[in-house]
Amino acid sequence: MNYEQAPDIFTGKDLNYLCDMFYWHYGAYKKTVNRIDQVNDPEIQDMMEKCSDTFYGHMETILNILNQGGSVNE
Repeated sequence: MNYEQAPDIFTGKDLNYLCDMFYWHYGAYKKTVNRIDQVNDPEIQDMMEKCSDTFYGHMETILNILNQGGSVNE
């Protein structure tokens, strides 16, 4: 089921899932940003920058969901 808005209550499993998603995107973002300067092809650099922007945007989305103030119900 897809929600238009995140529910007010998160379970422990929900929080674990969100944390896993955040850290996966953070790792991908960090690796991409740290390697952009090592690439000589401008087209590949542009693609890497777009990817890093996407990863960063996903991290912001996850943090916004967590900052909505839902209480934890384990």
